[in-house]
Amino acid sequence: MNVAIVKLSALGDVVHALPVAAALRRGFPGGHLTWIVERREAVLLRGNPAIDEVAVADTRRWRRLGGTRAGTETVRAVGALLRQFRHRAFDVTLDLQGNLKSGMLTAATGAAVRIGFAPRRCREPINALFTNRRVEPPAAARHVVEQHLALLRPLGVPPDGATFWLPRDGAADTAMDRALQGSGLEEGAPVVALNPGAGRAAKRWPPERFAELARRLRGDTRAAVLVLWGPTELEHARVIARESGAMLAPPTDLPGLLALLRRTWVMVAGDTGPLHLAAALGVACVGLYGPTDPARTGPYGSGHRVVRGAAGAMASLPVEPVLTAVADLLG
Repeated sequence: MNVAIVKLSALGDVVHALPVAAALRRGFPGGHLTWIVERREAVLLRGNPAIDEVAVADTRRWRRLGGTRAGTETVRAVGALLRQFRHRAFDVTLDLQGNLKSGMLTAATGAAVRIGFAPRRCREPINALFTNRRVEPPAAARHVVEQHLALLRPLGVPPDGATFWLPRDGAADTAMDRALQGSGLEEGAPVVALNPGAGRAAKRWPPERFAELARRLRGDTRAAVLVLWGPTELEHARVIARESGAMLAPPTDLPGLLALLRRTWVMVAGDTGPLHLAAALGVACVGLYGPTDPARTGPYGSGHRVVRGAAGAMASLPVEPVLTAVADLLG
């Protein structure tokens, strides 16, 4: 059986969908599984033993391109993707994204069985026009990981727990070890990683709270504190590190971030991709939550802590309970 998963983005969302691929491989060990994904997130699927093929739908680039030449390039790329779909002759497609874009790609696969969420569970209800098996997850499936796994029900595949697999890059591991040693990190020291960034301002804890947390951790524990940053977050990270005496993390691409998280004891972050990567790797996490529901998108698995701001506001979240949660996880 040829099966397609449509889960395009973003980073944390793709992580949350990984158990579906693992469950499908267990349910159909002889089947062929293709994952349709954005180019940036495709790195997370590299070498995954549950996945036979990755189909890149680079919709971000298609939207950015302009002009006649760019339009020609987009048409060519879309045509190549559609030919890949026709060659594979899918029997089943599962749409885990639940919006208009993913629905159109689901329809384009040509699968006879197209499984998605019931309209009220979709990010964009119009998505349900492109599926013909619409699943209402049970009430017990509160977390998005469990809701994704519920889409396997029409195929008779039991969830049997959530298995996460993430790639490992030997060169990135070596480079990260060198970078951390060069920054003065003592070998064997417990590492607490702070991730102040988030895709939406409403998910970000104020930088001054991160700085205070880092100061308190450095004073109250023997942990090394690293401040992570992405391409647009360097200045905030520098301020936090400078005001607290914490270490600024080395620059990372996605393989480098995974290498760094594998060396982390506790991760502190809002509801964002790096938090979910850390949880999938088995790193103890302290999730900082405001407007989003931690029951649905909290760090998945046991042993994590969640601290939520009053009335869903990150600015109302004080440092003390976060410090207590980190200290508890450090033991």
